Amino acid sequence: MMVHYLLRPLALKDAPLMLEWMHSQDIVKHLQADFREKTLADCEAFILSSHTDKNNLHLAIVTETDEYMGTISLKNMVANTAEFAICMRQSAMGTGLASAAMDRILTKGFDEVGLESIYWYVSTENKRAIRFYDKNGYKRTNFRQIIIGGGKPASSQYVWYQETKYRPLE
Repeated sequence: MMVHYLLRPLALKDAPLMLEWMHSQDIVKHLQADFREKTLADCEAFILSSHTDKNNLHLAIVTETDEYMGTISLKNMVANTAEFAICMRQSAMGTGLASAAMDRILTKGFDEVGLESIYWYVSTENKRAIRFYDKNGYKRTNFRQIIIGGGKPASSQYVWYQETKYRPLE
């Protein structure tokens, strides 16, 4: 199945559909932030700030008709490393958009931004997200040790993933 989508800068017109996923208990129940408290004004402020933010890259995932389907991000871009994040509207789930958009932003991070490592973590309770990442071949890691230092073991509360620019041959 061919998935038609674009990544583009967030636009103010995306705010109502962004708020839709933020207020969906099913979507946000395993996320760290309490998005259910967010307002349309909060979404608009986030969108506007994304246009000048140098440490974070937040993009809209949109259909070929420019309908907002979710937000994909590279956050905390420091020392050639960034944290990946994605959140999709319920109507986008199961369409292949998330997988295609993730491939694109990882490539963009490595080839255009110059990152060498992109990591993310998921609550162990977020079975849907873990299935998605595992099904798409992303490798679990103990990357938390690198971030925190001191060789502390990764918390059992999260499953960690990492992609690197220079992937070893298998």
